Amino acid sequence: MTPAETAQRERIRAILISLGAGTLILALKAAAYFLTGSMALQSDAMESIVNIVAAAFGLGAVLFAGQPADKNHPYGHGKMEYFAAAFEGGLISLAAVIIIYESIAALVHGIELKSLGLGMALNISAGALNGLLGWYLVRTGKRLNSKTLEADGHHVLSDFHSTAGILVGLILVLTTGFWWLDPLVALFVGGMLIKTGFSLVRQSAAALLDEEDAAMIGRIVATLDGLLRGGVQKTGVITVHGLRAIRSGRYTHVDIHLVVPEYDSVAKAHDAAERFEEVLIEAAGLEGEVHTHIDPCCRLYCAACTDEACPIRVSAYVEHHPITRQEATLAEPVESPLAEKRSS
Repeated sequence: MTPAETAQRERIRAILISLGAGTLILALKAAAYFLTGSMALQSDAMESIVNIVAAAFGLGAVLFAGQPADKNHPYGHGKMEYFAAAFEGGLISLAAVIIIYESIAALVHGIELKSLGLGMALNISAGALNGLLGWYLVRTGKRLNSKTLEADGHHVLSDFHSTAGILVGLILVLTTGFWWLDPLVALFVGGMLIKTGFSLVRQSAAALLDEEDAAMIGRIVATLDGLLRGGVQKTGVITVHGLRAIRSGRYTHVDIHLVVPEYDSVAKAHDAAERFEEVLIEAAGLEGEVHTHIDPCCRLYCAACTDEACPIRVSAYVEHHPITRQEATLAEPVESPLAEKRSS
């Protein structure tokens, strides 16, 4: 079994664990609500319903996203994971609206609470399970580069935090006897859920529209700088520009221009580019592919080029110039800053 197949199996297992644990958690929370009649506990139970629906949808998304690239989807199917995350965000927002509506109605008409002690005990058990499940899903999602698992995990963790807040509110209800604190706590939970849902939809929309991932670009630039420190003799590359990268689910697609000595043969430059692509994807720890375009140096980078045997250089080597994010992402190459340093 290949590493990619192993990772996909782990993703499916994590989703199935989420479905099973979510069903148990919902049963505990529903029992707590029916025992007590608490609006706060009802809001907690409704959030768990969203968890189960989202996990079921996420299972389909992970299975679809795991399919290899084909003729109709040359960049793979990974973006389906962002659709799943956006769908979950929408469900969370819908649940929040219903919770807020029910809470306002309860404040207006009043409610009768009963058996709060037993209901709280059941909810504490459900909350503990939620905390463990959320931690597991976020950790697994980051390790396997699965946006679906990460989104599911963050939602479950938000559910855990809201459960903790609900329990604090119910303790206040028990100690003070003020029944209206219960729907107020539910309103607070609804507000938290709207924030969580909007955040998930916003992040997913950014990924679907290929918004630049600053953290990913920074990671690639740092890797590029480390590789280029080895000099042109080791990599065959003097510098880079035109860096672009998008993420499609767990896959990353990188486009980059490589500046090579202009006297190199096409075959030599091509071989250097292929080696550079392989080394970059491995050194950056990315799962995906790199597409390169080769540019001649045009003798603009002599001060940063370690090729001492170059027959056409116009100035001597000075030192390695650390590549910055701005330089790496420029569409067209510019003369090395070291050239000015050398001339001065």
